[in-house]
Amino acid sequence: MRHRKKGRKLGRNPRHQRALLRSLAVALILTEQDYREDDELKPKVPGRIVTTLAKAKEVRPLVERCITIARRVLPQLEHARSVEPDVARNSEKWRQWRQGEGWQEWAKAMAPVVAARRHILKLLHSKQAVRIIFDKLAPRFANRPGGYTRILRLPAPRLGDAGPKAILEFVGKNDRVKRKAPRPTFEPVTATEGATT
Repeated sequence: MRHRKKGRKLGRNPRHQRALLRSLAVALILTEQDYREDDELKPKVPGRIVTTLAKAKEVRPLVERCITIARRVLPQLEHARSVEPDVARNSEKWRQWRQGEGWQEWAKAMAPVVAARRHILKLLHSKQAVRIIFDKLAPRFANRPGGYTRILRLPAPRLGDAGPKAILEFVGKNDRVKRKAPRPTFEPVTATEGATT
């Protein structure tokens, strides 16, 4: 019996489950990176992957947890960027700044950011995915308190085992926009136009 054991086994042992969820999360995040137009790996729709419904439901909390961790340290990151000087590294002005109190203020602001990056790296095992989360996804969802992804069930089952397929995508880019139909305007018909022979 599996009393109080949450989550799906997905037909794998625990290490394989974690590896599967990690690779799905990284695949979803890497669709947000900048691709060249002629790149073969460029996704059809950025911020979207197609997988089975059970896998999508399992990977969604992992992706949302990573974005939340990054989103919480955005104010410290902005403060650190404002304190950092606009000079080249290892220049004379940079060395003077490093010896002063500005360096300590920058280091205090960057400490939680570095800890958050390491935490996400421990969850995902991909430096490229961590960079995308901090550069693109966290600022995009800065004012959103949660629910960064959505799962859309696809009607056609997977070929081979007829497993239910689903789309896992980020909210905001591929949203459907509700448009009101323009109200029809009727021009009044004059007496001469209405009497045609």
